[in-house]
Amino acid sequence: MNTLAMLLLSALPLAAGWTVHVWWLRGCLNSARRDPLTGLRTRDGFTRRATALLKDPRAVVVLADVDKFKHINDTYGHAAGDALLKATADRLAHHTGRTGVAGRLGGDEFAAVLIDDHGTAADMLAVLHGVLARPIDGQDSHVRTTVSLGWVRAADFPADDLSGLLRRADEAMYAAKQARAGTRRAGLGWLFATVTGRRAGRTGAHTEVPAVGVVA
Repeated sequence: MNTLAMLLLSALPLAAGWTVHVWWLRGCLNSARRDPLTGLRTRDGFTRRATALLKDPRAVVVLADVDKFKHINDTYGHAAGDALLKATADRLAHHTGRTGVAGRLGGDEFAAVLIDDHGTAADMLAVLHGVLARPIDGQDSHVRTTVSLGWVRAADFPADDLSGLLRRADEAMYAAKQARAGTRRAGLGWLFATVTGRRAGRTGAHTEVPAVGVVA
């Protein structure tokens, strides 16, 4: 056996060990980008995938917020709240499909990027809203809530990056929550549900929110 062959054979264990190490690191990285409760991508993992999807002109950015989630936690306990979050995540991921991405941004707030193949995003999200409002199997029949959705077509605001589109979807979502409209689209032009108004609403102050965008 020549010297080159002997060197190659001696290097095989090292190469195999390095391959295993790389796969282990990749697994750790993937785990870090997954929310341990819901299995959805965390904010970092969602941002990476969503940013890539926004290159598609058919992309739609959605923000979802569970209504009265604190009341569920306070009244029925954190186990009921966790079950509600997991069910919401499962349904959102199923509806998003393999062509899109869904993530949990934190607390009871979720985001998704859908690819609207047929220009029917409003209908798709109306269906999603109904799905998210269904009772949870195995839970007390009183543990029920709805999810408010705000959405925006990326093509409507070509200058916006993911952060800007999420802000618009967030404002539309809060307007939908205030109006109990279920879903609301961020219209062309500035939304009136400003960050100031959103904070006022969160703290219980009364804020008038004019009709904005198109209610699905």
